[in-house]
Amino acid sequence: MLISRILPIVLLSICITTCSSSLAQQKNAVISGRVVDDNEHVLPNVSVTVLGKHSGVITSDSGTFLIKVPANKAIGLVFSAAGFRSVQRNFYLNENEEEKVVVRLDKTTHVLQEIIIRDDREKRESGLVKLNPKNALAIPSVTGGVESLIKIFVGSNNELTSQYSVRGGNYDENLIYVNDFEIFRPYLVRSGQQEGLSFINPELTGNIHFYNGGFQAKYGDKMSSVLDIQYRKPKRFGGSAYMSLLEQGLHLEGISKNEKFTYLVGVRNRSNQNLLSSQETKGNYVPSSADIQALLTYRINKTWQLEMLGNLSRTRFSLIPEEAKLTSSVLSPLFSANLGLDIFFNGREQDRYSTSMIGFSAQQQLNERVKLKWMVSRFENREQEAYDISGAYLFGERSFDKSQPGFGSITNPLGAGVFMNHARNRLTIQNLNFSHKGSWDHKRHFVQWGWSVERTSIKDKLSEWEARDSAGYNLPYNTGQLTLHTSLHSDAGLDITKLSGYVQDNITVGEQITVQGGLRFNYNSLNKEFLLSPRIQLSWLPDTEKDWVFKIAAGSYDQPPFYRELRRYDGSLNTALKAQRSWQLSAGAEHNFKSWSHPTRMTVEAYYKNMWNVDVYDIDNVRIRYAGNNNAKAYTTGIELRLFSELVKDAESWVSIGLMRSREKIDDFHYYRYKNAAGEFITAQTDDQVVTDSVRFDKGWMRRPADRMITFGLFFQDYLTTNKNFKVHLNGVYGSNMPYNIPGSIRYRNALTIEPYMRVDIGFSALLLSSDKAGRRIHHPFRKLENIWASFEVFNLLDRDNTISYMLIKDFSNTVYAIPNRLTPRLLNIKLLARF
Repeated sequence: MLISRILPIVLLSICITTCSSSLAQQKNAVISGRVVDDNEHVLPNVSVTVLGKHSGVITSDSGTFLIKVPANKAIGLVFSAAGFRSVQRNFYLNENEEEKVVVRLDKTTHVLQEIIIRDDREKRESGLVKLNPKNALAIPSVTGGVESLIKIFVGSNNELTSQYSVRGGNYDENLIYVNDFEIFRPYLVRSGQQEGLSFINPELTGNIHFYNGGFQAKYGDKMSSVLDIQYRKPKRFGGSAYMSLLEQGLHLEGISKNEKFTYLVGVRNRSNQNLLSSQETKGNYVPSSADIQALLTYRINKTWQLEMLGNLSRTRFSLIPEEAKLTSSVLSPLFSANLGLDIFFNGREQDRYSTSMIGFSAQQQLNERVKLKWMVSRFENREQEAYDISGAYLFGERSFDKSQPGFGSITNPLGAGVFMNHARNRLTIQNLNFSHKGSWDHKRHFVQWGWSVERTSIKDKLSEWEARDSAGYNLPYNTGQLTLHTSLHSDAGLDITKLSGYVQDNITVGEQITVQGGLRFNYNSLNKEFLLSPRIQLSWLPDTEKDWVFKIAAGSYDQPPFYRELRRYDGSLNTALKAQRSWQLSAGAEHNFKSWSHPTRMTVEAYYKNMWNVDVYDIDNVRIRYAGNNNAKAYTTGIELRLFSELVKDAESWVSIGLMRSREKIDDFHYYRYKNAAGEFITAQTDDQVVTDSVRFDKGWMRRPADRMITFGLFFQDYLTTNKNFKVHLNGVYGSNMPYNIPGSIRYRNALTIEPYMRVDIGFSALLLSSDKAGRRIHHPFRKLENIWASFEVFNLLDRDNTISYMLIKDFSNTVYAIPNRLTPRLLNIKLLARF
């Protein structure tokens, strides 16, 4: 059944990739002519290409050309030459028809775009995925931005969050850097509804390097992935402004006349109210998030350059819930029903999250080979969570018979009760960091080193509890005593000093082999643990003409505990908790080739992670709760295949497929089942059933919370054959089922299953105002703008009800039912973007 679900998607992506081969079988027509300038002088060496194709012809010394084009379809010919404005002519010719044209090109004063030559070392790095920042602006998704691109590669189960899981890890196992400064996220957020803006502003982004494993020693102490972002350095004055139903933003950039000072500033505001109004829990949602970021640079001289990166972010979430109507179908050979849960709420929730960050760096270029950088940064995160919500619920079979007056209501009650949730939580995290890094490029060696001193202060005050009453009985039931269902209280303060550093060397052996070896150290004052992490990579180019690269990486990846890992389920802190440790091995290959004249890149990588001292955890929506113990071991293994190609020129598309298995084993994790006198298993002792024996069952290896066998991602771009200014962008994600834990249960740990996640978002964009300013009149209202784009997006095109978590409900007979909490349905969005 699983294969039948994803097979149509796979076949569709294959058809998209191979459709261009049919063009070779189409009938042709011929277009010929000559190209001249505005003075009727012939123009040689003018490029003549079919719109969307990579191949074409150039004009002769006499300015003439002849090109074969597909017949019986609309096509566009693009004429381009240095120093002239490109011209597009559209044609529709019959089979064997020939048309002659004269094309005139006007001179332009536009400056050629800067050409950047990249270091070939990047091509040889293991686990590296380079992304085009322009795609982060174009991708249709609820959250948008860089993280939405990453989810296509690693999979997703929640479109409302910018967080992601990589190769069986959780959100806390990912590193994020912006201009070499480490970035932190809020910690008390329970659901994607409460999240605000991601730190990364795609309008400011210049380079995106994503490592999904096997990363070098220079990157910090996490076990899963690294996202390394570099913001742009402006070359001229410019900016953009955009607005949509979800988000609004403005950015400005520029450079001083003496080219020593540059500035890059972005302001954003976001509200998910339109998204959340369609949730199953109805009520008054008031979410809002805003931030401002700035990157300032000043070049003192040829040797020294100063930089400042600052960010201020504020997120507010307010909810006055009213009611929720949840439904789940139960199908089995013995029983089938449409189970419903109606909840009527009273109370409200108010959350506040504020983040501020400022970082300064000084970069010194001692000579052509040695580069040094000193950095200091301060990060502060303040979070407040407050809610008092009570509710009454009725659980049972829901009628969907439209001929009956009870349509949509619960007609056969199975359970009823009331509950009350209360919380007053505060968290403040302050982080001060001093660091240095440097590099020395000498012949076949590229040596890098760095060290960091970090001081973190954590203060939290948590007070939350939940009370439940079912059918007039308090849960859990205790004669003569009122007992809360859950209760958590904590008032803690921690001051942690961390020392870390690394040294690594990239060695080129001949023209075909590169070896990269490094050693990383880490010391944590909280648990007095000193760690050494050796890492090594090897790449081999057997034949440079065929452009194959084979890569292998191995190393130690350790993760010292931070705030969330320390806290147990009961709220207490385990300050003696040790780092989670792992050995990881990955091997793969990359091949660049042309498929039907389209530049294509294929990557494949297999990996294995062996982990010990594991701190097991549960995920509920985006909330991660740890056991706070190093009492487990785990492993993750899998293989990933990716195909990148430009099906049409200047519009890269890709497909990503992953297979994975992730398991964990908890020390001394077992349960007992009891037998009666007849040797039959019973659930509990009663007057009729007396326990006479017990049998111990060890759980052994279990699925990890992020275990997912199959992931599939698709990003597709296209435009009209006769007009490049009308584009379509398609974003598709599929992930097979995931486990979900029943809290407090050993026998049924991670035994529930969240159904496969499937989502397709599509966007259409049109250019309303082109970048040709010469054709605008002096009094034109938009004469200063470069261009204006309008977009129309459809989120969740398939209108699939994806599940993010479960609500566990007991009926009158004490049977537990899992009622799914759903994500967003199909929604529409419009966006207007102007650049200047």
